[in-house]
Amino acid sequence: MTLQELVHRAASIYSDKIAVCFDECNNQPPVYYTYKSVVHAASELSNFLLLHCDFQGIREVGLYCHPGINLPSWILGILQVPAAYAPIDPDAPPALSTHFMKKCNLSYILVEKQQINKFKSSYETLLNYDTLTEHTDLVLFRLHWENVAVSLMLNDRKQKYEEGKMTNSTNSENNEEKSEEHMDVRLNHCLAYVLHTSGTTGIPKIVRVPHACILPNIQHFRLLFEITQEDVLFLASPLTFDPSVVEIFVALSSGACLLIVPASVKVLPSKLAAVLFSHHRVTILQATPTLLRRFGSQLIKSTVLSASTSLRVLALGGEAFPSLAVLKSWRGVGNKTQIFNIYGITEVSSWATFYKIPEKFLNSTLKCELPVPLGFPLLGTVVEVRDTNGFTIQEGNGQVFLGGKNRVCFLDDEMIVPLGTMRATGDLVTVKDGEMLFLGRKDSQIKRYGKRLNIEFVQQVAEGLQQVESCAVTWYNQEKLILFMVSKNDVAKEYIFKELQEHLPSHAIPDELVLIDSLPFTSHGKIDVSELNKIYLNHINLKSECKLSGKEELWEKLQHLWKSILSLSEHPLKVPDESLFLNSGGDSLKSIRLLNEIEKLVGTSIPGLLEIILSSSILEIYNHVLQTVFPDEDLLFSKNYAMKRKFSDINQEEISGKSLPQKSVLTLSCDNELAAFIAVSRGSQILSLNSEFLTKLGLGSSARSSDLISQTNIQNVTSLNPPALTGKSKDPSCVAEVSHEGTSVIEAKKMELHVRWRTDTGKCVDASPLVVISAAAKSSVTVYIGSHSYRMMAVDLYSGKVKWEQILGGRIESSACVSKCGNFIVVEKEVCLEVKMWRNCLFVPLFEPDTTSFICGYTGRPVTGYKSCHWEHSLETFLWKTTLFFSTVLPTVYLYWLCRWKFTLLYSLWRTGLAVLYQ
Repeated sequence: MTLQELVHRAASIYSDKIAVCFDECNNQPPVYYTYKSVVHAASELSNFLLLHCDFQGIREVGLYCHPGINLPSWILGILQVPAAYAPIDPDAPPALSTHFMKKCNLSYILVEKQQINKFKSSYETLLNYDTLTEHTDLVLFRLHWENVAVSLMLNDRKQKYEEGKMTNSTNSENNEEKSEEHMDVRLNHCLAYVLHTSGTTGIPKIVRVPHACILPNIQHFRLLFEITQEDVLFLASPLTFDPSVVEIFVALSSGACLLIVPASVKVLPSKLAAVLFSHHRVTILQATPTLLRRFGSQLIKSTVLSASTSLRVLALGGEAFPSLAVLKSWRGVGNKTQIFNIYGITEVSSWATFYKIPEKFLNSTLKCELPVPLGFPLLGTVVEVRDTNGFTIQEGNGQVFLGGKNRVCFLDDEMIVPLGTMRATGDLVTVKDGEMLFLGRKDSQIKRYGKRLNIEFVQQVAEGLQQVESCAVTWYNQEKLILFMVSKNDVAKEYIFKELQEHLPSHAIPDELVLIDSLPFTSHGKIDVSELNKIYLNHINLKSECKLSGKEELWEKLQHLWKSILSLSEHPLKVPDESLFLNSGGDSLKSIRLLNEIEKLVGTSIPGLLEIILSSSILEIYNHVLQTVFPDEDLLFSKNYAMKRKFSDINQEEISGKSLPQKSVLTLSCDNELAAFIAVSRGSQILSLNSEFLTKLGLGSSARSSDLISQTNIQNVTSLNPPALTGKSKDPSCVAEVSHEGTSVIEAKKMELHVRWRTDTGKCVDASPLVVISAAAKSSVTVYIGSHSYRMMAVDLYSGKVKWEQILGGRIESSACVSKCGNFIVVEKEVCLEVKMWRNCLFVPLFEPDTTSFICGYTGRPVTGYKSCHWEHSLETFLWKTTLFFSTVLPTVYLYWLCRWKFTLLYSLWRTGLAVLYQ
């Protein structure tokens, strides 16, 4: 059975009934074709192709056209040759279409006459073709592939085809056995159409779809949707998206009418709604959720899903299904439309599962947060959920695999595929009580603030907010979570953020909210992520042009950001000058958000700001920012702030006014022995402390001891790179070349990388190295690196000689940190709370970087901006402050034993802070 045979059966029964309606929506009457006309036009085209085409091997014909009244006839005519049709979108990038045609090795392409000029101008330099002849509204072109690789592929395929014919003629028994076990792309009547995947997760794949794979979909949906000759189906999908095959052939195999409108009308929600549901009374609509959202909730409720709508069936697929709460908000009172969740992948074209939303859920007034299941397999489809080891599971989380005896397609250069082949989908689900619940795509899983997050979950929660019309979430440059939102009415961003904080964990709160008029979508009706990225880039550029007028505006906006991020927006009063971020409800994740917002506000990075946010008052934060943005302005001082600044470089005991007893045998000599150094950590971040040498490098008085200089501000220390690594300098002791004006002299030289030395770390290295440059001895540069072999090593940068090596008893997966006094290196081990002796210090690694960052920020607040160390009387004080928040990180079994130790907290400017104990 083939697709064309299904249409011929229907045409023999409904010969004079309208099969296709094309409405240009330009105040002209629609054009109609009967089943008899469609079949007749298709037969003429197939005869034309057989006359002018010399098919060799696989029969495939390209079709370059826009949707129109002749579209079904053209598709049917190609199928009757028999050949597979390969749709080419005139609006797609020519390079992408050329790649597709080359991969398919297309020899012939039919071009719509109205698109001839566009075709020639787009492919003049990309394709080598001959114009053969014309047929009514089509022109036939022959393509020539002169590329050697392509020619070799063609010859290889021709050879395989000839070998296949010889096998067929000489051994019919073996061939019969083989045909039962495999599907062969070279057999006549095998292929129906050829598509390519979207390429959103990599290079687009070519998918050749056999009749046997798509037919079960057509047959099952006809029964599932109870299609009759009275139904009107809308061609919502473009030809390059395989759901279009379902829409076309479900209609034409049932005696129903297929409605086609120009692509330009599909992007006009109000006009499209009127055409579909007022003029033509569409009864069956298959669409992506994004396409439906474009109507807007009010239009959906008043027209698409109203009580008087013509729509009997709404099938949503191709993207994550909307939540039940959103779905219920879209339905008008008294609506009876049947709503289905359909799921599938192009590699097993087209759909694989279905789930009909029960009426009791749609009509219930109770709030339902349950996700919608993927449902049950369609006819002939096998669905499996496998764990990371490839084993099929009945409960738990895993990846969906799809297949079936005949539900197989040919990917890229596959010629023979075993029947029953299962394809990985890249979609993650959880199986619970026999139901599959969609979790998201593997490529939608991101790691943010040390925790896994599915961005589709964030989108679903945001979409459930009452003020949100539609939305999309992107992971911009793999570093920022951006929420794009179309609002129902004017709404403040702060209100949306407050609502999100009530429904999402801290690590899932978007970095930024961008209000837009409408969501951009691809020709397949899905969210256009690349277009959203362009919108955000324009948004950033516009914000960077808005300069602060003065320190008063800075103070007002800082107060506004403070209240917004801490959910204090409803408080009309000014934030008290002495308010501390952590005491006001902040945490480490919110502090990063405040940092980002402030830097976006002022348009530049601010060294040392995160430390100030975590440990200082809002007034101190303001003064710190003011020094960067308006260096000539006078600072605002509070009594306490003046006190802290006055004693910022003296002993901690003098600040508190109390003597802090230190009974430990081991003592720190930070007060008298401050080692001057420059440290280069991951991301080319540079920390410079305690050195008059910095003045000579141009970092002098403006560089405070706690400054962390971003990559954009390190021009003056660029020459600290070891000259020997480029193979240009003969003087390894020369660390920097400084001019009389105090700036680095850097010549433009071609980079030449050579292996200077090697060292064996035992096992793999997961963390970036820490490079510490001594200001006292310019030639002393040490690289600190740890590995999975439990080793922590100090290696001389120039010679590669190992200065010392220590086994720590656990895998090292973090970069090392240097203490502010310059005398200690601190690193985090994998094993939580396992105490080890190293360089006369005992280290207690805490479990997660985010956790340690918070703990350090909380307990280290009294010492920020002063010395590197802060003494507590006992560890019990530290545990009392943190155990309530992190009881899982600090197990009770360790508490009493650890309380016997004195300890010091080294507050690191990097986010890998650790508690250091002294015996």
